Order: sequence, then C-alpha cells, then structure tokens
Amino acid sequence: MADDPFSLAEHAADAIRTRFGDVQARVAVVLGSGWGPAADVLGDTVNECPFDELPGFPASTVPGHGGALRHARAGTVDLLIFRGRVHLYEGHGPATVVHGVRAAILAGAKVVILTNACGSLNASFPAGTPVLLRDHINLTGQTPMAGPPPPKPYAIRFVDVTDAYSPRLRALAQSFDPTLGEGVYAQFLGPQYETPAEIHMARVIGADLVGMSTAIETIAARHLGAEVLAISLVTNLAAGLQGKPLDHAEVVAQGQAAGERVGRLLRKVIEVA
Repeated sequence: MADDPFSLAEHAADAIRTRFGDVQARVAVVLGSGWGPAADVLGDTVNECPFDELPGFPASTVPGHGGALRHARAGTVDLLIFRGRVHLYEGHGPATVVHGVRAAILAGAKVVILTNACGSLNASFPAGTPVLLRDHINLTGQTPMAGPPPPKPYAIRFVDVTDAYSPRLRALAQSFDPTLGEGVYAQFLGPQYETPAEIHMARVIGADLVGMSTAIETIAARHLGAEVLAISLVTNLAAGLQGKPLDHAEVVAQGQAAGERVGRLLRKVIEVA
C-alpha cells in the first residue's frame, strides 16, 4: 500500500539519489545531540539539503540537532551524514524515527554509524568518554518491526540481533584507538531523564549507558542487512550518581566539546569500512 513505511523509504531513497546526483554512498552516519561539530571532520562536504525537502522526513524539535542531510566524501568513500534525528518522545512512531536509516540503506549504504549522547552508569566511563556499543536493551516497549509484515522483497520481521553491533567495525575502531571501551546501552523512551530507581534497575539488568535513541534504529538497519557501528559520548553521570540535576544544555555542551575529536576517529573508520 502507498503509505507503508518501506514504500515511503524507497521514495526517499530515490529523492536522495536525485538530489545528490545518483551518488552511491556506502556509509550513513546519524549524528546525535551535540554531535554537530563532527559533521565537518567526517568528510568534505559535496552537497546538503534540508530534511523537509525529502519525503517522510519530519523536522527535529530538539536543541542540538541539525535538520539537514549532507553528502560528503572521506577519501574515496561517499557518505550520507544525518545532521540530527527525531525521537519517539517527540510524538513520532518507530517507523518515522527509523525512516532516515531505512532510506539511506535503500539508497545504497552498507554501513550505518549511529552516534548519541548518553548518561553513564559505569564509573569507568566518565563524562567526555566515547564508548562503543556492543549490545543494547530496548526499554521503550516499541520496535520498527511491529505492525503489518514487511512487503516483498524485504526480509521477514523476525530480525536476528545477536550481533547487532558489528564485531568487525568495533575491532576496526579499536585498531585506531585502543583506549575505546565497550558497553551495553539501554534505550528509554524519554523525554524525562531516568529516575534513580530506573537507573538502579538498568544497572541490575546489565546496562552501562542510558539514552533515548539508537536501539530501534539499529533494529531497522539490521533488518535491511546493513552493518552497524554505534558510539555513545558520555555527557553526564546518570540520575542519582552525580549529586546534581540533569540538564539538556550540559548534554549538548559536552557533545560539542568532544564531537570534533571523535569525528576524526570515525573518519578513519569510514575511509576503510
């Protein structure tokens, strides 16, 4: 049917190819809160267009998120950079949240790099630390695979996420920066920050990091066969662990302070991914 999310993603993929000259971008990067400075070091800008000029892309309402898709080039690799994302807590359904990831893959991306700002539950990951995700816990109660079954020729909805975050790409990132740690990320719905009791629960079930994005995008990317690398930038200790209230402005500032440095690392990965 005309309004199914896969048809809409195909339409958006066609628009991306048309807007960017039928580019075959192998890599897609989604930039999270405060990651804006990374955009300029990930690759040399070729072209850019606002999200609202592409089918199915709503505007983000969250400070620290841009609103454009950029075609860039890192060495010989073409990439798509999503300067911002939308979230479940903005009132969007899962299909809308993962729409950009689906469109990028259908436009040719084989590797999806997801970034986010997060809170840390692990003393080994203080504020300012980039952490690779090795697994996630989806606490949103939502998934992009719910609803009618995907139409042919797409895979069935029962996605294997055993290795959701590519061991190959994680090893590649660590070859460029051996200090990079790995952790388990729990996605909450938000937009309110987690309570101390919720943080205690997340620690008990094995989470090192908490945030409000990424997990459902990973599910959608894996369903379409893309490899996923996800990197969280710790911007604060989680609720009840730092002795002061949580503040979104602090999240954005921490991301901006470290975004360029982590962006240079990701560029090295992109050039050989």
